[in-house]
Amino acid sequence: MALGTMNHLGITLTDLKGAEAAFYAPVLGFLGYEKVEDAGEMTLWFSAANGCSLNLWQAKRDLDRTHDRYAPGFHHFAFNADSRAEIDGLHALLRKIGATVLDAPAEYDYVPGYYAVFFADPDGLKYELAYIPPGAIA
Repeated sequence: MALGTMNHLGITLTDLKGAEAAFYAPVLGFLGYEKVEDAGEMTLWFSAANGCSLNLWQAKRDLDRTHDRYAPGFHHFAFNADSRAEIDGLHALLRKIGATVLDAPAEYDYVPGYYAVFFADPDGLKYELAYIPPGAIA
């Protein structure tokens, strides 16, 4: 593994089983992840293609509070896409499952050809699927 690449991301959810069924299973499945462990209070999703994993955790009930991406902590996480078509495909899936689409697929002027969709999970955690054309970042 290359130094600095993602190993795993742990995400704590208000309703692990509900959010996983309605949102994470379809989205992570689309992105090539498979559920490889279910330990009740935690599930593990792994991508053989990139060697990364996501741990989904059940929040402790007495610590449940609304997420604010502009407070200190998690703002958003971006996944890579290999094409604009993958962005459009995820957008179609998000609409099909009734997920919150924050910004529909569009080009952004971060680097030439940057194309992305922004969306949120049931707890309001923000995600992005981004395509950056080869050679756009010099």
